[in-house]
Amino acid sequence: MASSQPEPPAQEAAVDTHCHLFLMEGDPADAVAAARRAGVGRLVCAGIDPESSRRSIDLAQSLPEVFATAGMHPHTASELDDEGWQQIGEMVAMPRVVAIGECGLDFYRMRSSREDQERAFGLHISLSRETELPIVVHVRDAWPAALRLLDEGSAERVVLHCFSGDASIATACAARGWFLSFAGNLTYPKNHHLREAAAATPLDQLLVETDSPFLAPQAIRGRDNSPANVVEVIREIATVRAISFEAVRDATSANARAAFNRLQ
Repeated sequence: MASSQPEPPAQEAAVDTHCHLFLMEGDPADAVAAARRAGVGRLVCAGIDPESSRRSIDLAQSLPEVFATAGMHPHTASELDDEGWQQIGEMVAMPRVVAIGECGLDFYRMRSSREDQERAFGLHISLSRETELPIVVHVRDAWPAALRLLDEGSAERVVLHCFSGDASIATACAARGWFLSFAGNLTYPKNHHLREAAAATPLDQLLVETDSPFLAPQAIRGRDNSPANVVEVIREIATVRAISFEAVRDATSANARAAFNRLQ
């Protein structure tokens, strides 16, 4: 049986602030163990609907390195009904749930209507303020609308998951006091704008993630990603900012604890 708390790392451990263990092949415990060996001490497993949010919570309750979020992804926003929203509201009060989301706007694929996405996003923003939990936000091809809704909702504790904007958007978001989380697509050769955004973001507002099993870093692109690979994101940011790996690792780990106020 797993212990109630993970063994403290010998040095500051990296934090993967966004992964989907429930979508990975194999035993999630094996992925967590591999991450631990790579120097990753904490993982945030992000729910994308009520069912996966529950699975994330179950994993967080059985694996001491894992914490969970609960929310509804914009792709399935049209499916969010009163019952589902009630379930999400109940789940965010549970132990080891550290944030609301993944939620937001995705106008690239438009698997849910814009109206339904904005309605669901607004509900999550309100819940974040009510609970004083951070909100984990997905934005793709929807920055003007996302910023408008976050501003109108007076969102305070914001984590911009898999940041996709350029340096100007990064600067605007950082000025609002939000956290920007970068993933493995930062390493893709064509994504100069993401590296510029990572360089423009204040060090104390940077987070790192894998979005596993998606967005494997360039060295293993095309294969399934895993939380252990968050160290590759740290390494890329260190190169972009011309500072040490340890400086980025330590800063992003401290930032994760600041962003997710329930993260132990």
